[in-house]
Amino acid sequence: MTLREALTSATRQLEAHPHLCVDAARDAAHLLRHAMGISHAALLADPGRVLTADQQAAYDAMILRRAANEPIQYITGEQEFYGLLLQITPAVLVPRPETELLVEAVLAEVTQAELRPALRILDVGTGSGAIAIALAHHLPRAQITAVDLSAAALEVAASNAAYHALAGRIDFIESDLLEALASGEASWDVIVSNPPYVPTEDRAGLHPQVRDYEPGVALFAGADGLDIYRRLIPQARAALLPDGLLALEIGQGQKEAVAALLSGWNELRFVDDLQQIARIALARRPTHVAKNAP
Repeated sequence: MTLREALTSATRQLEAHPHLCVDAARDAAHLLRHAMGISHAALLADPGRVLTADQQAAYDAMILRRAANEPIQYITGEQEFYGLLLQITPAVLVPRPETELLVEAVLAEVTQAELRPALRILDVGTGSGAIAIALAHHLPRAQITAVDLSAAALEVAASNAAYHALAGRIDFIESDLLEALASGEASWDVIVSNPPYVPTEDRAGLHPQVRDYEPGVALFAGADGLDIYRRLIPQARAALLPDGLLALEIGQGQKEAVAALLSGWNELRFVDDLQQIARIALARRPTHVAKNAP
């Protein structure tokens, strides 16, 4: 079977699935390039190339997995994030383009602060390590700690950091939010997080590739999706240095609720995504915090 024939057959298979039909051609081509180890240009340049039996078998297996709604990133084992290639496994959430906005927002906020040495950044719920690795790559003098509740996720994150020669720049710690970190004096310049924020009642309405494959612990946060924010925001307020930055990714329709949870913080503002949905919340810890302040 030629590349053209394989691509046509696979596209038709995926088009038969209601959740996959819109991107069937794109997905089929992506997986074919991965199975063959070729570029998009090579696929276009030689559509008459014949697949070997092993290549055909590998491609057929990938299409079957995709037809079962498995995310492409779990099939190929990789995803690009902020220009960096990351290893992705079912132990971690697939990094989204919206989270690149979170990285951009943090980089914009700390440009001047990075001029001084030892800027300390904490990534809470690091998953694949996407945020921590992107920040470490662009802030070469920053000291970064990344925490996650999942030991399996931390293994993936550490592998990604090593792949990008950043293993010595990022400390990975297993922790439920900030619980495992040393308590006491505030010590962080920046705390950044893309936490679970999907309401559990929205589970049934999610795309099957998300609902059935991605780790629920990284997606769902109680009936209204705010459970993690309710815990993390007070912890961050205690752990940040005065005027320290808290940067959070938030879900659609959560702007007002998150703003209420950040009442009393300074310079609260939101960044919209391309759909004009408030996606990033930014706030700074007050210089003076009353004892037992929320």
